[in-house]
Amino acid sequence: MDPNAFPTKGNLILAKNSLKLAHMGYDLMDQKRNILIRELMGMIDEAKDIQKQIDVTFREAYKALQVANMEIGINNVQTLSYTVPVENSIRIKTRSIMGVEIPLVEADPSGETPTYAFYSTKESLDKARLAFEKVKELTLRLSMIENSAYRLAAAIKKTQKRANALKNITIPHYMQLSKDISDALEEKDREEFTRLKVIKQRQTG
Repeated sequence: MDPNAFPTKGNLILAKNSLKLAHMGYDLMDQKRNILIRELMGMIDEAKDIQKQIDVTFREAYKALQVANMEIGINNVQTLSYTVPVENSIRIKTRSIMGVEIPLVEADPSGETPTYAFYSTKESLDKARLAFEKVKELTLRLSMIENSAYRLAAAIKKTQKRANALKNITIPHYMQLSKDISDALEEKDREEFTRLKVIKQRQTG
């Protein structure tokens, strides 16, 4: 038998303190879950918006690329594409939302200065280059948001599980324990009162 379940005033105080802590824990878990859900919903909306921007920008980029292919030739465009450097400036940091580590993706701005000569190309190539650079930046943002949303969803699930355990198991346990100990102590007091009353009656009889 759990020693803390014995009907003593000390155990009653412990049970009530544990019940109070369980209620506080549940409130904190509930607040955390609500904050994380708000963050997640905001990220989902942002991801949808970025995906729309990517779709539009991709269409603009391919349209400009088709024009460039016609104006300066597919082979020339392909040759110029080899001058574009490989992206290696991406850095991934983290930030915390209610104890949940989510990625913060950073990259050096690129695409502002072309890697080819203006005199040998057309404006359509510049439009395509800038559009594809924008797609790259949007894709980085989208990957960061989607990864963050995944982590927040996992944290929400874990927080909900803990909150449910407190609400459905821990809190009822300590409520029942407090009631049982209180009832036992009251019964003990009544028995003691009756015993003393009988003794007093015998002494006065």
